[in-house]
Amino acid sequence: MLFDQDGVLIDSEGAWDKARREVVAENGGQWKPDATRAMMGMSAPEWSRYVRDELAVKLEPEEISTRVLQRLLAGYERDLPLMPGAVDAVKRVAARWPVGLASSANREVIDTVLRASGLAGTFGATVAGEEVVRGKPAPDIYLEAARRLGVDPARSAAVEDSTNGLRSAVAAGMLVAALPNHEFPPEPDALALAAVVLDSLDQLSPELLEGL
Repeated sequence: MLFDQDGVLIDSEGAWDKARREVVAENGGQWKPDATRAMMGMSAPEWSRYVRDELAVKLEPEEISTRVLQRLLAGYERDLPLMPGAVDAVKRVAARWPVGLASSANREVIDTVLRASGLAGTFGATVAGEEVVRGKPAPDIYLEAARRLGVDPARSAAVEDSTNGLRSAVAAGMLVAALPNHEFPPEPDALALAAVVLDSLDQLSPELLEGL
């Protein structure tokens, strides 16, 4: 079983969006109406280049990523925005199957979240966005997570909240449970790819997944 992080385990898409908007505004860039959705699922190298090239921020991608991460992690240190039921849901599933994490977030962010949530020892494998060639919606990150976990992607399931995440997991051949992001809902055609749509993580259980 594989989990996404942002929007599934932590309610963070708004925090990422706020940090990026502030860096763009402070460095002479221009935010576009579709920028938030465009960057959802991108790896750090991908969205940093997008901010430079599409939003006209005159910084190198590495510096853009650093400044956004500083803002994001400072917020997490004060208050980690865990999704309701996230810790219990992961532990329920982990009691039955190996669990992994496939997140577009940077490695530093993943490690901070898992440490703060107490879940660091629960996941058998974790993959960060910068550790694969292509970010979501490409299947790379889910295929790599399955490889590290030692499981067959075609016999695995994933939990995702976003358009690009849903498409990524499906492209990897996985059964997908959708937990639609409340701030940035997935597109209807992407949501239709899910085997089940969850109202909350309280509904996620081995029994539910075995029945799909």
